Amino acid sequence: MRKVLVITYYWPPAGGPGVQRWLKFVKYLRDFGVEPVVYIPENPNYPIVDESFVNEIPEDITIYKHRISEPYRIANILSRKKTKRISSGIIQTKNQSFLEQIMLWVRGNFFIPDARKYWVRPSVKFLFDILEKEQIATIITTGPPHSVHLIGYHLKEFKKIKWIADFRDPWTSIGYHKKLKLTRMAQNRHKELEQLVLAKADKIVVTSHTTKKEFQTLTKQPIEVITNGYDKMVVSKVALDEAFTISHIGSMLSGRNPKNLWKVLSELIAENLAFKESVRLQFLGVLSDDVLQTLKEFDLENYVDVIGYVSHEEAIQYQQKSQVLLLAEIDSEETKGIIPGKLFEYMAAERPILGIGPIGWEVTDVVTATKTGAIFEYSAHFQLKNVLLNWFEQYQNNQLKVSSVDTIKYSRRALTRKLAEYI
Repeated sequence: MRKVLVITYYWPPAGGPGVQRWLKFVKYLRDFGVEPVVYIPENPNYPIVDESFVNEIPEDITIYKHRISEPYRIANILSRKKTKRISSGIIQTKNQSFLEQIMLWVRGNFFIPDARKYWVRPSVKFLFDILEKEQIATIITTGPPHSVHLIGYHLKEFKKIKWIADFRDPWTSIGYHKKLKLTRMAQNRHKELEQLVLAKADKIVVTSHTTKKEFQTLTKQPIEVITNGYDKMVVSKVALDEAFTISHIGSMLSGRNPKNLWKVLSELIAENLAFKESVRLQFLGVLSDDVLQTLKEFDLENYVDVIGYVSHEEAIQYQQKSQVLLLAEIDSEETKGIIPGKLFEYMAAERPILGIGPIGWEVTDVVTATKTGAIFEYSAHFQLKNVLLNWFEQYQNNQLKVSSVDTIKYSRRALTRKLAEYI
């Protein structure tokens, strides 16, 4: 059985979507002739914790740990709330305090490529002996944080190994990158490091075809698209909500603020008494103050339930019992290749997916091909309103459901098979 070393910052008990990709790959790689060895930080500063993921780690998997020095711990002294928000990728565009502006500037210009950069050198030194001890010929780095890729780069410099760089998100083209108040020098350094990783890695993995096309202009190395996916969890069956619930699972960031949807819902509430009495908006996870303020502007605050962060198992149950599942992405050219991990769990929940995103959003192709919902641009109005009315009528008749097709290729097991073949 071939051994591979997986180098990742996010690992249980970390919560959120970032941890799930490689937790699930590690779970199934042995089924396809690959023995994973995992390397993680010993004392990470995770913004979200979900202990339920610990139960999914294979019992006899080999895991190595090494200490990490993180500036977020120092920043916590100044403002724990703001530090947690920034480390989670939640950057408000309105009403930023002076302290928050300073923290963003420091984060963007002093910690390149990110605040976990101080884990690189000690990890390279630590892993030299591990590679020999475990007789490992292939390493995989996964980012963000993209500083993890620099561990792979330096190991590749000194060892005769194959290096695969997995990009769960883009690097310099990701939506929040422009909000970091980068100087021109910092911008150039990010691009230099990105191109270095893309040029020196033997193989590259990305989660969307859009990112693949972007990277193909920067490197001649082979690139494979392996999306995120779903893993069927054994959870107790739950009945559908009696209310017409429209639920968003995960962080609703400032840029993901579909004002057209809020306007349509406001109109339907004013025009349709039955809709007014039935509709509920549910938000699980962090809800940006900007989005909450916009909901108030459209007089929707009385129809909103902010539930906050729940365990992954609870999130699955909310997905299964919600009438409609909301997916939103920033309305930007840079985000059209972002395929949120929650999309695939939404598919597994078999509830209609309502998506709002940028023109040319790759999610549109996935949802259309699998017949799992409807995706709209930010400017949509009448079509969006008609779909919601149609779904509401089906809900009233207890007939709201989806008849999906060809979703099995997005199962974690199928995706792991693809990864093993690529390795």
